[in-house]
Amino acid sequence: MDDIAAAKALKRNDKKAFKFLFDTYYDPIVAYILTFTHDKMKAEDIVQQAFVNLWEDRRKLDYVKSPKPYIYKIAYFRYIDSIKHDKKRNKLLDDIWHNTLVSTIEEDDEELLNQRIEKLREVINLLPPKCKEILILNKIKGLKYREIAETLGISIKTVENQMSKAFRKIRNALKEDPLFLFMLFAEKRYFTLNSPV
Repeated sequence: MDDIAAAKALKRNDKKAFKFLFDTYYDPIVAYILTFTHDKMKAEDIVQQAFVNLWEDRRKLDYVKSPKPYIYKIAYFRYIDSIKHDKKRNKLLDDIWHNTLVSTIEEDDEELLNQRIEKLREVINLLPPKCKEILILNKIKGLKYREIAETLGISIKTVENQMSKAFRKIRNALKEDPLFLFMLFAEKRYFTLNSPV
């Protein structure tokens, strides 16, 4: 089976044709999206969604042409959608961070506060070095994404990806304490990231 035959068969709901296209293009398209995201897990998620969209929109295929450009185009637009989603999510996380900071200042239980800060500190110290460095520059030193990118000589996309990864790991580690997810580790009198764990 070649590309064009697979496209024709896919328009007729042929799952074997879909599997042929998936097996043929999944790895190359993941590699393509990885050049944008620098995050293999995210690239795989994007490409998997692209193939879901291919199946859902299979009747739109032009069966006289190779579907390869069409599949790459779907994946690229799923990547663009993911950027928009991440920006909205990061704004929401920043808002939560601010609100939690305000509520924590009013925390009466000093011992509980110290326990929470220590837990967050442990989670952050377990982040990959680059991820941790970017999180510190943004949340403790107050640098904007563009400033971090210029300081470290990396792209803004890389900064965005690393921040998303940091938030994801913190969220997973502290999911049982949602109010504290984006706690004030900028409060230096309690918490110094650079001190040994």
